[in-house]
Amino acid sequence: MDICKLSPDRLDDYLRFFDTTPHDDEVDEHKCYCVCWSSAEDSGEDFSTAASRRELAVRYINAGCLQGYLAYEKRAVVGWCNTNTKSDCLQCRCGRMYLSSLNDGGASGDLKIKSVFCFVIAPEKRRQGIAGKLLERVCEDARNEGFDMVEAYPLRQFVSPPYDYTGPATMYERLGFSVHEDYGDRLVVRKRLRERRS
Repeated sequence: MDICKLSPDRLDDYLRFFDTTPHDDEVDEHKCYCVCWSSAEDSGEDFSTAASRRELAVRYINAGCLQGYLAYEKRAVVGWCNTNTKSDCLQCRCGRMYLSSLNDGGASGDLKIKSVFCFVIAPEKRRQGIAGKLLERVCEDARNEGFDMVEAYPLRQFVSPPYDYTGPATMYERLGFSVHEDYGDRLVVRKRLRERRS
């Protein structure tokens, strides 16, 4: 398996994966193209249809606003992880809806935090450890890029694929994350990558 950082030259692979991977509720109009988690200023954007979200994905990827990793198996994309600098994403569509109500809403002093927002795994490849491999790569690169920690927002218990897009809490525990905040059904988990700077 190859895990590659999303870049404009991988745009066609990204679009093909979202074009052909069934959405968990099998409603094509709900295909997200993962554009609601980005560092883009999205006021006035049209998120109403799959086609409009696909167009936004093209723009966001080319601009570097939509970031993450693609997992390849035999040159085909089988998984995706959306991850970005937390402070850059507080005003995106989902950042405004969700991050502001979790822990400090992003006010973490001088900490540089990489947030893990979402996973999409091809249905036939689920439960094969792909999300875990993606998360390991996120942590490795974040450490090398000078981040202090990686943060994620899993549900405490599995509900259903459409709601469990953040990945299972057990995966984070297994990879060395600990609970930072507990909101009952949702957790904020963190993995420290380096000691706090003085």
